[in-house]
Amino acid sequence: MESESNKKKKAAKRKSKKDAKALLLGVGLDNKDGHVRVTRGPNFQLVGGSSETHEVMQETAIKLNEELNKRGKRLEDVGSNEVMDILDRLHH
Repeated sequence: MESESNKKKKAAKRKSKKDAKALLLGVGLDNKDGHVRVTRGPNFQLVGGSSETHEVMQETAIKLNEELNKRGKRLEDVGSNEVMDILDRLHH
């Protein structure tokens, strides 16, 4: 018979996986105009970069989320390999 302590641990583990959050972080380092660019989305934060670089990061984050939606998944549901595969396809 399973102890009460083990039941609580398993319930906490299930809850923590369900409540897990993932965040895509984009950092642009090519800014020379002194303008601070920041874009936040439901599962991404983009900081810095030139106007062009920041725009590319925005488009990439949006397209990644569109692809995840098509698959019926959230960022929390996929591993890094699947994210990298999607990003690779977006840029080719």
